[in-house]
Amino acid sequence: MMKKKSVSARKASLVLFLCQMISALDVPLDSKLLEELSQPPTITQQSPKDYIVDPRENIVIQCEAKGKPPPSFSWTRNGTHFDIDKDAQVTMKPNSGTLVVNIMNGGKAEAYEGVYQCTARNERGAAVSNNIVIRPSRSPLWTKEKLEPNHVREGDSLVLHCRPPVGLPPPIIFWMDNAFQRLPQSERVSQGLNGDLYFSNVQPEDTREDYICYARFNHTQTIQQKQPISVKVFSMDSLNDTIAANLSDTDIFGAKPVTERQPVLLTPTGSTSTKVELRGNVLLLECIAAGLPTPVIRWIKEGGELPANRTFFENFKKTLKIIDVSEADSGNYKCIARNRLGSAHHVISVTVKAAPYWITAPRNLVLSPGEDGTLICRANGNPKPNISWLANGVPIAIAPEDPSRKVDGDTIIFSHVQERSSAVYQCNASNEYGYLLANAFVNVLAEPPRILTPANKLYQVIADSPALLDCAYFGSPKPEIEWFKGVKGSILRGNEYVFHDNGTLEIPVAQKDSTGTYTCVARNELGKIQNEVHLEVKDPTMIIKQPEYKVIQRYGQASFECVIKHDSTLLPTIIWLKDNAELPDDERFLVGKDNLTIMNVTDKDDGTYTCIVNTTLDSVSASAVLTVVAAPPTPAIIYARPNPPFDLELTGQLERSVELSWIPGDENNSPITNFVIEYEDGLHEPGVWHYQTEVPGTQTTVQLKLSPYVNYSFRVIAVNEIGRSPPSEPSEQYLTKSANPDENPSNVQGIGSEPDNLVITWESLKGFQSNGPGLQYKVSWRQKDVDDEWTSVIVANVSKYIVSGTPTFVPYEIKVQALNDLGYAPEPSEVIGHSGEDLPMVAPGNVQVHVINSTLAKVHWDTVPLKTVRGHLQGYKVYYWKVQSLSRRSRRHVEKKILTFRGNKTFGMLPGLEPYSSYKLNVRVVNGKGEGPASPDKVFKTPEGVPSSPSFLRITNPTLDSLTLEWGSPTHPNGVLTSYILKFQPINNTHELGPLVEIRIPANESSLILKNLNYSTRYKFYFNAQTSVGSGSQITEEAITIMDEGKMAMASRQVDIATQGWFIGLMCAVALLILILLIVCFIRRNKGGKYPVKEKEDAHADPEIQPMKEDDGTFGEYSDAEDHKPLKKGSRTPSDRTVKKEDSDDSLVDYGEGVNGQFNEDGSFIGQYSGKKEKEPAEGNESSEAPSPVNAMNSFV
Repeated sequence: MMKKKSVSARKASLVLFLCQMISALDVPLDSKLLEELSQPPTITQQSPKDYIVDPRENIVIQCEAKGKPPPSFSWTRNGTHFDIDKDAQVTMKPNSGTLVVNIMNGGKAEAYEGVYQCTARNERGAAVSNNIVIRPSRSPLWTKEKLEPNHVREGDSLVLHCRPPVGLPPPIIFWMDNAFQRLPQSERVSQGLNGDLYFSNVQPEDTREDYICYARFNHTQTIQQKQPISVKVFSMDSLNDTIAANLSDTDIFGAKPVTERQPVLLTPTGSTSTKVELRGNVLLLECIAAGLPTPVIRWIKEGGELPANRTFFENFKKTLKIIDVSEADSGNYKCIARNRLGSAHHVISVTVKAAPYWITAPRNLVLSPGEDGTLICRANGNPKPNISWLANGVPIAIAPEDPSRKVDGDTIIFSHVQERSSAVYQCNASNEYGYLLANAFVNVLAEPPRILTPANKLYQVIADSPALLDCAYFGSPKPEIEWFKGVKGSILRGNEYVFHDNGTLEIPVAQKDSTGTYTCVARNELGKIQNEVHLEVKDPTMIIKQPEYKVIQRYGQASFECVIKHDSTLLPTIIWLKDNAELPDDERFLVGKDNLTIMNVTDKDDGTYTCIVNTTLDSVSASAVLTVVAAPPTPAIIYARPNPPFDLELTGQLERSVELSWIPGDENNSPITNFVIEYEDGLHEPGVWHYQTEVPGTQTTVQLKLSPYVNYSFRVIAVNEIGRSPPSEPSEQYLTKSANPDENPSNVQGIGSEPDNLVITWESLKGFQSNGPGLQYKVSWRQKDVDDEWTSVIVANVSKYIVSGTPTFVPYEIKVQALNDLGYAPEPSEVIGHSGEDLPMVAPGNVQVHVINSTLAKVHWDTVPLKTVRGHLQGYKVYYWKVQSLSRRSRRHVEKKILTFRGNKTFGMLPGLEPYSSYKLNVRVVNGKGEGPASPDKVFKTPEGVPSSPSFLRITNPTLDSLTLEWGSPTHPNGVLTSYILKFQPINNTHELGPLVEIRIPANESSLILKNLNYSTRYKFYFNAQTSVGSGSQITEEAITIMDEGKMAMASRQVDIATQGWFIGLMCAVALLILILLIVCFIRRNKGGKYPVKEKEDAHADPEIQPMKEDDGTFGEYSDAEDHKPLKKGSRTPSDRTVKKEDSDDSLVDYGEGVNGQFNEDGSFIGQYSGKKEKEPAEGNESSEAPSPVNAMNSFV
């Protein structure tokens, strides 16, 4: 058992390896390389399996193939060799396998009905085409039949049978009247899938004689018409009148009134029926019911729901349409017809079978001698298809033996292949509903590496933009690609580079230091080769001085600046635009190196001016608005708009021209610059004036061109720099003669509004363009690329015509020609339109996802065949969504994202993915109608990435030498966490960082106690998580250990406090406050309060210096208002016993020093002060010295 598992695992890994190798060894379409490499044949183009041809034209059976050497071609017909040389009507195109059967020169298409198969062969193998069944199309005539008129009572049901002739392919049926107008259809009247016209109940308005069924055979572009069918509906009122006219007054008469009836199914009949449909086709189920009132149809699926997004209701819900059916759509479908009287129902049992379809189609193998490989051919169907293999077109059982080949059911295993093992293998999967045939070659090549990118190729990009350096290569085995930068640089790795499978090196954000020489090295076991390319990263172009908004007076000068800064190696070009268009061709506009100057500005110069700077690599622009205002008027001159012209006169009247003359009005001090002539068409648009022409202000006559069938009146408007005059009075009227139209409608378009119609629209001619009465249009159309006659119809003066019953989305040639009662306009030009689009039929196949990194993936898909798009291909949509995170295994609400890729692209990038997650995606093709079916969901996973920062970091329980750290795991682990990294370092008093310590912590831990730390020390911590990819972003935190209570800690604290900014600021504030207090004290002392010496002087007053009192003009004693207030104990204000030096010149000694025995010239003077101080010491502990800032500071401290 274990052995089987290991073998299966080896097979799976081998298949995966070979699939990777196959895609990698696709031979590049390099002409030089293709000329040198041998390759088995590959069928590139062939006719469809069921090929219906036009019996009137030559039959072209396509078979194109490529290979090296070029292949030769042969054909079989009905299983036997078809000798082309023996049939003069059949030729093969040169260098091709395509057959041309000459029917137009006497051949009969019926003689070439059969099954054809093409074989393309060269020395490396043989590829075969599908079996191509050739059948000529048939469009037989309607069989003649005698049709009796249908007489129906009002309210009864009616079925008009079409019974079209059997054609190949079957015709398209539609009902019209004799005027080629589609018969209106509704819930009451509608056409069935078989072409019959059903009336749920007839009404009097249904009476008509021209119910005509048409059958259109698209292949031969012919339409067959059934004979008209007559329907006569008798109403109850008319029937009663008829009876009354033929009976006497005594007779009892009267038809029954219209009675309401409950629903009865007209089709299908019975209560049940069955339907078989093939997988991928469109399932159409129909129920049409009779009844009065008209029944309403409703559809349900028994035991299930109708499939969403694939279910459509047509023909007023009488037809249920399910597109792209699968086996899951099998079951019972019930239609219910209901009106207010009752209901009827029918059950259709649907069985979905399946022709073979691919699960894994075989793919070409390019191998090296001695390598192994496999061809896998897996298909499914209902019933399950039978798989058979052929080698070079021969059943593999009778093909030449190859010892390296072993067939195992749907797989061919190759071991140790050699060059002679090259061959083309065919896989045939078939059941009763069809077959699939696929060619896949095994090409054994031994080729050393080759680099196809030219040597020394130069790439130039702008900084901060992506750079893509190519290294196209080929080799067998597939070479390994490595990139180096510089001559001796190391191999390039890391997230800043993206390495593509095709060898391209991508630098997502190129910087200036990315400039340099890059070397691409390709190596396999047969050799090694390298190539150098060069990258130059240029500085971006910038506008460093942009144009600014300007308001300029009329006739002034405006100037806009556009100063740029650019890479010195790039040559910029500067273009100026006005209102996003080229500058006017006017010599007033002067374009300088970095500015634009407008001389003599006028009102027309108003607008937005844009400076555009282009280099070969980038483009920038800047805009500014110019507003022109009127200059201040000169008081002596009044400028105004001119007065209107007058005295208009028409002369020289001809069929297509007339001369108009006038007299100008007063110009009002501003010269008339031009005259504008307008006309009125009194016949088609009375009261509406149109622009005709304008002439210079010096001209007062003009020759006017006229159109036929117009009743002209003219008026003239004068224009000067100020503005326009009022219009003149109208001229006399002049009616021109009728003529053929000169022109055809414009803007002719053909766009289908439904899958089976073509809506032709055009812009109708205006009244005067008709050139005469009876304007109509001839609408013509024919299918493009089909040799067919034009179909034409003449319609009234409208602007739309609908062509019904067209095939879905085919090109048409269209033309619309005007005509009137006098004849036709010139032959119109043809335009190409398309009939209506329908939703795409198939989903993109071979969806592959290549994960580039943890947040970016690239998705590839195969384009769908254009014929299945059924419309204008607009692009592809990729739906993708996250299924779950691989690290948490928790599902969440699915939010689908959509990316649209325009055009016929086959790949796209999916950005913004979450690392280490599982995603699903599918791809859909989009046309003008909408989206096609989704491809099967593709599952892919993104690799691990770096985690986000831990959710939190807390530091608790500080001690003298330890701290406890607690943390939370990252919110986005982006993978499997391997560990946490803790780094920390001390911070000293001057905020300098100490040595960094790093600790690695297991991923399952959530806390840690750090020991042996220094007391009273601040630490800074850096903490982050790691996955196998690398470290995530870090979170930081700071903490302090507890301080010691010893002296050292206290001293450290004092030093710490002394260096703190808040403490220094506090000390400065205190010093400033003390200084203010001292200044206040000095001011108070200068006011002269009382002191003992002054009392002595008062007692021995000198008559010469006695103060006078204010009342009598003498000086009185000066005293401060606060001299008599007692001093508070402990106050720092000097007492009034203290005298400052500058208050008296009596002593050279400061009194506050308290020095005894010091003499000056007058010893008694000093003795008085000394004695006073001894007897009356200072109050409290206050010093007797004069206050000073130094003493005050010392006292405070």
